[in-house]
Amino acid sequence: MQAANRFQKALSTGSGLTFGAWQMLAGSNVSRIIARSGFDWVVVDTEHGNIDDGAMHEAVAAIAGCGVSPLVRIAANESWMVKRALDAGGEESYVPTCLRAVYRYPNRPLFLAHGIIVPLLNTVDDAQSLVKSAKFPPAGQRGFGSPFAMEKFGGVTQTEYLQQANDSLLTIVQVETRDALQNVEEIAKVPGIDVLFCGPFDLGNNLGHPILDGNMHDELKEAIAKIQRVAKENNKASGIYAVSGEQARQYADQGFQMVSVATDATSLPAYLNSALAAAKGSYVHSALTMAKGALRSH
Repeated sequence: MQAANRFQKALSTGSGLTFGAWQMLAGSNVSRIIARSGFDWVVVDTEHGNIDDGAMHEAVAAIAGCGVSPLVRIAANESWMVKRALDAGGEESYVPTCLRAVYRYPNRPLFLAHGIIVPLLNTVDDAQSLVKSAKFPPAGQRGFGSPFAMEKFGGVTQTEYLQQANDSLLTIVQVETRDALQNVEEIAKVPGIDVLFCGPFDLGNNLGHPILDGNMHDELKEAIAKIQRVAKENNKASGIYAVSGEQARQYADQGFQMVSVATDATSLPAYLNSALAAAKGSYVHSALTMAKGALRSH
């Protein structure tokens, strides 16, 4: 019940604030390294990451096994992609504070790859189609049959899984286009949508104000604030992608509840470049010192 303990800590904070990370590099060992770093959740990115279907299944199990909630970002709002992600399975967890208000049974464990993040939704029809793909009948049209989503839960039966899945899964939609921003109030009202997640970079690009050198245009800042406000007004959680711990803290202070802190594909080269630069700096300093000594000896 490691995952339950993880989420119980999140529940006890009172604010509903959770921090997560993005996995873009394939490998269950990568999943474990990220998950063991203290995050509440890890997104397995099959949209832009180098992660195929098999690697996604392995990552979900590895993250859940570390007591952290696995989320899967699918590549597009396609029914078969939704099905593959949700059929991956996971281990037990409890609902984070930010989602307790929108989850019917907040004190019951989640029995799944605890949710999906879906990019590039634009309309209410897109949101409704997503919910149909993610929910079993009568709420949706999801097919039932995978053994993997329940095999990691001990005594959970197929019947229990079928009865609890619709209320346990988290459906997270990315608001990152001009159309989605214009329709965000209607999207937020769709039953079954749990989180409005802001993708600042794509949203900035679609608004004609790309983020350059970390600087955001005022229109983009207003759009981000609107997404958060609409989520709150409709009893949904709000999430956002940050590029650093400092920025993540700023978003958390603004009231976002689901905040991404780091990505493996950017964190790894950033650390390696920094370490190498420090080493080269020390080497150059030593070389100059030796050269000065040699000149003095002459």
